[in-house]
Amino acid sequence: MNLEIAKSRILDVVDYPKTGITFKDITPLLADAAAFNYVITALAEKLTKLEIDVVAGVEARGFIIGAALANQLQKGFIPIRKPGKLPRKTIRREYQLEYGTDALEVHDDLLAKNSKVLIVDDVLATGGTAIAAGQLVLDLESEVVGFAFLFAIEGLAGPDRIKATGFAPALEILF
Repeated sequence: MNLEIAKSRILDVVDYPKTGITFKDITPLLADAAAFNYVITALAEKLTKLEIDVVAGVEARGFIIGAALANQLQKGFIPIRKPGKLPRKTIRREYQLEYGTDALEVHDDLLAKNSKVLIVDDVLATGGTAIAAGQLVLDLESEVVGFAFLFAIEGLAGPDRIKATGFAPALEILF
């Protein structure tokens, strides 16, 4: 297995979820045990230099990548979810994405103060989702030590927007 073979498992779906958007379908990558293991191991190796207390995964595909990565790194995992999905008290951040607006929530008691958090999602587009997740971590008086993604969509300036926030020194994009 190598990075190019693993990357070939990600398929483009044109005009989904809206006309003009090309959705990156990672389900074939997830279904291929060798490719999925390779990707998680490769990403974990890139992140070993970071001091991480907990991995936060952004709904929904960030849960899959984030939980597997947290397991590989032997760290805890917390979900950052869409509104109304968590059963206890939460905090919330609204944000813009490339085709509308949305919001994220996290339980307000899952992070110990000053925790070092790695935020994980599958794809980086405009950066709005990742930045909102980072703001939630900051709202909980913890530190974003980095962001990790499988890939970034070219031309949407997500990496530049994340770097401009100044609240995370590390940005890892596997593909």
